[in-house]
Amino acid sequence: MSDKVLSFYDEYTRRGGEDQRATSSRSNSLEFHYTKKALSEFITRGSRVLEVGCGTGHYGIYFADKCKEYVGIDIYQPHLDIFNSKIKENRLTNVSCQKGDAMNLSGIDNDSFDVILCLGPMYHLPKEDREAAFAECARICKPNGIAAFAYVNKIGAYVGGCVHDEMRSDYPNKETNSYVLKQGTSDLNPGVFYFSMPEEMTESASRHGLTKIRNMGTDFFVTMSVVDKMDDEKFEIYMELADEMVKYESCAGMSNHALLICRKSNISPSPK
Repeated sequence: MSDKVLSFYDEYTRRGGEDQRATSSRSNSLEFHYTKKALSEFITRGSRVLEVGCGTGHYGIYFADKCKEYVGIDIYQPHLDIFNSKIKENRLTNVSCQKGDAMNLSGIDNDSFDVILCLGPMYHLPKEDREAAFAECARICKPNGIAAFAYVNKIGAYVGGCVHDEMRSDYPNKETNSYVLKQGTSDLNPGVFYFSMPEEMTESASRHGLTKIRNMGTDFFVTMSVVDKMDDEKFEIYMELADEMVKYESCAGMSNHALLICRKSNISPSPK
């Protein structure tokens, strides 16, 4: 991961960043809500789970009592320090975390975990580096195991800016077209955030012996400013709509964040 990304993490963490993202707003919470709901179908009491890019341990703490073992890997030590504090505070004996790189998990044995979660790295990796992360996740996943990848859609994110109450006066514009549509990176933080699309993610997974089970949106461009202004009654009604959007892959590309869930085949992919 680039020094630019690590510098961004430093500033982001200093401002509260990742550890508060899931609860900082109603709109931000949707990604975490639907991700946990979807993954709960595949994580059982007997599962060994490894999360690549575990951050400060949001998912690790949530799934701790729902699996046999949970191991978090992250490249950023301050995130691991926070996660370790949570592990100690909650007296968890089946959860651990360690430093590592999504593109090189050489310390992890082949075919060793039932469930692999990659819920952060794809946000910060360009296309060529995403391939390395896919390969490593597939390698350490057991045959018939589950591998899940969170990513940011370039269309959902861009359209979100076009309709956002505080941003739509600036979008669309030619510079953003160049960054987002042509280069696949954020116009606000180029080289820090990278975008993809559902079809591209599915194709990449397939190259590494991973078969799509589900490709779903976890939040949608309308949530970026609209949802936070709803009263509780209206939000409850909106969630029925969100539940429907999450069900259908046809909606995934118009989501800001999305989740690809795959199963690893019993047959290793042919060398490329």
